[in-house]
Amino acid sequence: MFSGIIEKRARVSLAAPNGGSLEIELESGWADLSLGESIAVNGVCLTVTQFDGAGRARFFISPETLARTNLGGLAVGQYANLERAVTLDTRLSGHLVQGHVDGLARLVERVEADGAYKHVFVLPDALGRYCVEKGSIALNGISLTINGLDQRDGGVAVLVTVIPHTWEHTNLNTLAIGDDLNVEVDVMAKYVERLCLPYLKP
Repeated sequence: MFSGIIEKRARVSLAAPNGGSLEIELESGWADLSLGESIAVNGVCLTVTQFDGAGRARFFISPETLARTNLGGLAVGQYANLERAVTLDTRLSGHLVQGHVDGLARLVERVEADGAYKHVFVLPDALGRYCVEKGSIALNGISLTINGLDQRDGGVAVLVTVIPHTWEHTNLNTLAIGDDLNVEVDVMAKYVERLCLPYLKP
């Protein structure tokens, strides 16, 4: 479990295809990693499969994960957002994030205004229905507040405002218009929908 508060950006030092899978190595800088530890990489919960004392960590990405996320586009020299799993005594500064990506959102607009950065991302309708104004959403693992919703480009347009700190300390500042981000909607909304289904059937 994570909170969507990115701890650092890590450079990709290896991206090696292995059949339909992918192995990546990230320069995390964490010298106290454990084998089997869960790390959120661009919001995707991955398992540390190998590490060294210098902070380099390797992860195996399965075809299922590659099909649902943007991790297949990682290349050497790029940067990924990293967050270690929360503990029972961790402050929950963001919101509950599982690291189980629901799909992709596309960046369609970015405007700098009053020192902040307003972004518009388009999600498929199947995911947009879980979004509400002032609710939470995780984009590339970043816990963000939804400022507005609209219909655009055949999907749901989600407006978020990114403060300078988040802009400077995540990989949002490396994205171009048209790039895809991993999106995880609020799991509580999905649970509520599931519980209500028996009562909504005609």
